[in-house]
Amino acid sequence: MRNKCLQKVKLIPVFIVLILMISVMGCNMMKGAGKDIENAGGSIQRTVGHND
Repeated sequence: MRNKCLQKVKLIPVFIVLILMISVMGCNMMKGAGKDIENAGGSIQRTVGHND
């Protein structure tokens, strides 16, 4: 029984690292999506500007 508790305690840091990695990847993905949307908006503005 004690051995199982020790195994669970050893897994806690692994889960913490995984959660941190996933959150950092999510932040980078949202930053990239924001840049893509900004570029698309700029393209639309340029297109509309040429048609005036």
